[in-house]
Amino acid sequence: MTEASFSLIPFPAPNIPQISITGEISLQDNIVNLRYSLSGKIENILLPPAAVNPSRKDELWQETCFEFFLAIKNQPQYWEFNLSPSGDWNIYHMDAYRRVGFREETSIQRLPFEVRNETGEFHLNALVDLHPMLPPVQFLEFGITAIIQNSDGNETYWALAHAAPFADFHLRESFILGLAGQTYRSQQSVLGD
Repeated sequence: MTEASFSLIPFPAPNIPQISITGEISLQDNIVNLRYSLSGKIENILLPPAAVNPSRKDELWQETCFEFFLAIKNQPQYWEFNLSPSGDWNIYHMDAYRRVGFREETSIQRLPFEVRNETGEFHLNALVDLHPMLPPVQFLEFGITAIIQNSDGNETYWALAHAAPFADFHLRESFILGLAGQTYRSQQSVLGD
């Protein structure tokens, strides 16, 4: 298993909210464990209300939405995961940058995650089993992002890195967090079986 802590930075813009977005991510045996924490003046952040029946939905990024992108090292294809504070979600697969071969990733039919909204803090925890869509690989590259909408309707864009002169979460240069998560048995163990 490999794991890392992260802190997202906002793309430079006027009226950036006084918040911080931090978290932890780990990868083990093709399962991603991702935890976001939003803290600070979150009373000015618009969080979509909890859905009665959370489901797959499009265009979640038009409101406050937590996202992550993953790719196999040295391959152009990648996936985008959208996690709304409402509990709604979606996963998209692209063959290359932006919308080349853009489609919903239908091999995963449910993406359950937990949200907790406390005074001055918001937490989102997701446990994502990649087995239905991706065979275990040695090394994955991640981009971790968030779109934060203020109560005045202004949106800000948060990521591990901003590699362009405009906010663009899809640039592979922004997938700067690498995790090796496949557990391999030792050669001696294999020979002893």
